[in-house]
Amino acid sequence: MNSAATSRALPGRSQGADGMLSSHADGQDEKKDGQPESSSSSLTYGVLDVPPWYLCIFLGIQHFLTALGGIVAVPLILAKDLCLQNDPLTQSYLISTIFFVSGICTLLQVCLGVRLPILQGATFAFLAPTLAMLSLPDWKCPEWTFNASQVNTSSPEFTEEWQKRIRELQGAIMVASCVQMLVGFSGLIGFLMRFIGPLTIAPTISLVALPLFDPVSNDAGIHWGISAMTIFLIVLFSQYLKNITVPVPAYGGQKCHTSKFRLFQAFPVLLPLCISWFICFMLTVTNTLPTDPSAYGYLARTDTKGSVLSRAPWFRFPYPGQWGVPTVSVAGVFGIIAGVISSMLESVGDYYACARLVGAPPPPKHAINRGIGIEGLGCLLAGAWGSGNGTTSFSENIGALGITKVGSRMVIVAAGCVLLLMGMFGKIGAAFATIPTPVIGGMFLVMFGVITAVGISNLQYVDMNSSRNLFVFGFSMYCGLAVPNWVKKNPKMLQTGILQLDQVIQVLLTTGMFVGGLLGFVLDNTIPGSKEERGLVVWNQIQDASEETLKASEVYSLPWGVGTKICTSPFFQRLPFWPRRGPGGAARSPLPVCAPAASETRM
Repeated sequence: MNSAATSRALPGRSQGADGMLSSHADGQDEKKDGQPESSSSSLTYGVLDVPPWYLCIFLGIQHFLTALGGIVAVPLILAKDLCLQNDPLTQSYLISTIFFVSGICTLLQVCLGVRLPILQGATFAFLAPTLAMLSLPDWKCPEWTFNASQVNTSSPEFTEEWQKRIRELQGAIMVASCVQMLVGFSGLIGFLMRFIGPLTIAPTISLVALPLFDPVSNDAGIHWGISAMTIFLIVLFSQYLKNITVPVPAYGGQKCHTSKFRLFQAFPVLLPLCISWFICFMLTVTNTLPTDPSAYGYLARTDTKGSVLSRAPWFRFPYPGQWGVPTVSVAGVFGIIAGVISSMLESVGDYYACARLVGAPPPPKHAINRGIGIEGLGCLLAGAWGSGNGTTSFSENIGALGITKVGSRMVIVAAGCVLLLMGMFGKIGAAFATIPTPVIGGMFLVMFGVITAVGISNLQYVDMNSSRNLFVFGFSMYCGLAVPNWVKKNPKMLQTGILQLDQVIQVLLTTGMFVGGLLGFVLDNTIPGSKEERGLVVWNQIQDASEETLKASEVYSLPWGVGTKICTSPFFQRLPFWPRRGPGGAARSPLPVCAPAASETRM
């Protein structure tokens, strides 16, 4: 079913008065020679479509749950090095803060950034430099903080111990984020895109998920029965039952009636999570799961994180500088900058992957510049709020787009609002944090498999019968797994005696996507090969088409006509992050952030 037919089959889809979405749907299946057909023909909702408000809420909650494991994991990982391992209440404050900041950054990215349906959340790229900085002698936690009997969480002494560490971390993140903003808004990323092709993007995206097989399998292995049940339900709903319609109550024509709705295709992640969570709850209530913390399957219980839920306040509003005035050190800044480099390279790959999954044209250079710049602004806000981390595009949610077949950015706007609410209502956020670990592990096994496949799919533009291309991709992928593994096991072999330089080397070489992406970039641009062989001809045609087509202008232009109807002077047009006017100087009419609702909304 093509997009125009889908629009007719789903009358609940909102359209603007100017019929812009209709023109988008009618021209959606057009393609240039050599350009593969857009995947948007199989989407339930495209990037420009606006589902009914209740679907936006439920799908936004689903995206929140998809990102929940990654967002919550970062504060919990940092807790020990911040001297907070015996203070679960402060841990919940950090979780609420990262929720709140992620919501702000998501709204900024969707409305003003790259404008694709990409959720922003905590970044694992900052963990390695953060842990390296906190392992310095000056920042190691005192021994008494490891003894729960000696820790008084309300004492000024203990409060200062963890707050001075997070203030140091805040300053390093805020300074490093300025570098990311400079690279994005100056157009440097857009300039580099001339040399970044499929053989660079493919290993970068694939290595986002592949190196995580160890922690993901450990989480799933806490109780393989629960994990296997979650995986089975996700696969069942997303692949086998996706075309099954379920009668649901609806209202239209001034009367109530039942309507057919593809429930399993719309919620293939949310439903399995709820079902698995409920089963774990029942197994916990009946004490079927072990009560001994050292027994296998104990962490599948729903009451293992009960202390966080009982102590967290109902309402708490995070604010900038809540832990005090940030401090700055050279070692911390250099380490976080290394994480910023990895995060930017990953985000560029995420933009292309997201555009492909939601049926949008590949992002033009001005959209990529703006997206990276807004991510830098997001990291600046995350540092100011004291989240202990930065923000980046969440690859897990891009995988969810491929499963749900809902690519509307209004759904991600709803997800950003959900994150904001979770950040302000501490009790609710703590409740979601009680999802059993094996349930999250099972979900990530499916999601990361989708992300890996999306990365490899970029090779369709490349001549894979060429031994040159096989070598570039295979060598980049293998080194992206082998080099980080060796460096983690032999960190002392690369010490230069300069602490800041050692931290930068350690961070870069233990990040698989950086190693694989860098090797792919260097080899692809130095080993002789024609543009056709490297896939750059089709790749550049797609980018050129993205710069010229009406749909690209609708997707990637700024809201409210900025750059197309207003602020169109030559001065603004020279800015690297400013949207371009259409061919012949005709202004494009971009889709507003919130399209007008249809007169009647129904399933």
